[in-house]
Amino acid sequence: MTSVVDGRPAEGGDVALALAARMGHFTALQVRGGRAKGLDLHLARLERATAQLYGTRLDTRLVLDSLRLAVTGEDASVRVHVVDEHVIVTTGAPVDADKSPRALKSVQFQRFLPDVKHGGGFPQAHLARRARHDGFDEVLLTTADGHIVEGAVTNLGCFDGERLVWPDAPMLEGITMRLLNRETPHVRRPLKPRDLRHFPEVFVCNSWGVSPVGRVDDLPMPSRAQEAIRLYDEVPWEDIA
Repeated sequence: MTSVVDGRPAEGGDVALALAARMGHFTALQVRGGRAKGLDLHLARLERATAQLYGTRLDTRLVLDSLRLAVTGEDASVRVHVVDEHVIVTTGAPVDADKSPRALKSVQFQRFLPDVKHGGGFPQAHLARRARHDGFDEVLLTTADGHIVEGAVTNLGCFDGERLVWPDAPMLEGITMRLLNRETPHVRRPLKPRDLRHFPEVFVCNSWGVSPVGRVDDLPMPSRAQEAIRLYDEVPWEDIA
């Protein structure tokens, strides 16, 4: 794994800053050959959250310089953390979405500051671990009245044959979700797990890509996501410049 802090290789003295990253915000992306999808959306997310949390402007040039130094043209999973005025980039092995149907377990929970991708992810991670112990791949977070919000680390979407349909609830609009919305008509509407059975395609998506959903709790789903996968595959890769 590579770590870069404020445009330079991380040093031993940066350990405290790395720990502080848990109190900041971040974006996650896949890099292939020095290129990424939706780079402008990632930068906009970081700029927006920096203004919201700290009341300051993000140095996007520093973000790009740090990204280039961290990835050096290789394939990688990348996280860009922002803590106050500091930018921390970490890399790991590249990951692509599993195209086998995912099983989701619905759980009542909503994140604090849902529109910010912040470091307070323990509750979702704990719920996801429990779901995997029960034989599921991911959790599906719902409101107290059972309306779908999002996954622990994904957005849930549907395709009705003409447009993408997303839950109408306070959520983190993921970069992949935004990229898909650029490609085709889309709407948001209140959804409960039982409503998903009426769609020809149900899927989850995040920085890894798009995966079909085959089951929610004990409800079988279509296990198809061809249209969403096609739309995502057509999104161009951009040079990190």
